[in-house]
Amino acid sequence: MLIAGFPAGAWATNCYLVAPAAGEECVIIDPGHQATQGVEDALRKHRLKPVAVILTHGHIDHVASVVPVCGAHDVPAWIHPADRYMMSDPEKALGRSIGMPLMGELTVGEPDDVKELTDGAALTLAGLEFTVAHAPGHTKGSVTFGMPEAVGGGDVPPVLFSGDLLFAGSVGRTDLPGGDHAEMIESLGRVCLPLDDSTVVLSGHGPQTTIGRERATNPYLRDVAAGYGSGPSAAPRRGM
Repeated sequence: MLIAGFPAGAWATNCYLVAPAAGEECVIIDPGHQATQGVEDALRKHRLKPVAVILTHGHIDHVASVVPVCGAHDVPAWIHPADRYMMSDPEKALGRSIGMPLMGELTVGEPDDVKELTDGAALTLAGLEFTVAHAPGHTKGSVTFGMPEAVGGGDVPPVLFSGDLLFAGSVGRTDLPGGDHAEMIESLGRVCLPLDDSTVVLSGHGPQTTIGRERATNPYLRDVAAGYGSGPSAAPRRGM
C-alpha cells in the first residue's frame, strides 16, 4: 500500500493520497488550504489517478482545495452531512472571520458531486476499503477512516486517518461552533480505545503516531481509558 502525505497551507494540515501501489488509482484525504499543488505533485510523482476525495470534517483548513481538486479530476467528494454546510460557509463554521489576507485565493463552495458519509459505512474506493466512524467532538460531522490490517498483504499494520480527533500527544479542540467536550470524550473512547496498539494514526496535523503510544502517553486518552475526562487535561489541544 502507498500512502503519500504532506502538510499544506497556513495551518500545516496533513493531506494524504492513498493507493494500493504506485501507478494505480488513489483516494485523496483532506485537500485543505493551498493543497492543490501538493496534490498534483504527488499524483505525478507516484503516477496516480484519483477516484474520490474523502473528508474527515468540514473546517476550511481541511476542505479549501476540494473544489479545484475535484474539478480537475472529475471526482466526487465525500463528507458527513452535519459538516457539509462548512464548504459553502466556512466563517459560520468557525464563528469568526477566516482572514482572507492570510488565506489568499480561496474557492468557497461545493464540488459538482458531493456524497454523504454515514457511521459504520464501508467505502470501497481505488481497490481499498475505508471504514467510516462518526466521531463528533471537534465538529458535529467529524469522522475517521480506518483501514484493516490485511491491506496490501504481508505485515502491513492497520491505519486510522483520525482527522482532528486524535493527534500525537493531544486531541482536537472543542471551543469552535459545533465542538463539544463530552462528545469528544465519547468519540475517543468509542473509536480509538478499542483499536489495536499497532494501529498507525495519521492525523490532521503533526506527525504520525500509534494507538499504543497514545494509550501510554497521551494525557487525554489516558484519562478516557481511566474513566476520567470530565475536565480539561494539561496538554494543549490542536486543530484550527
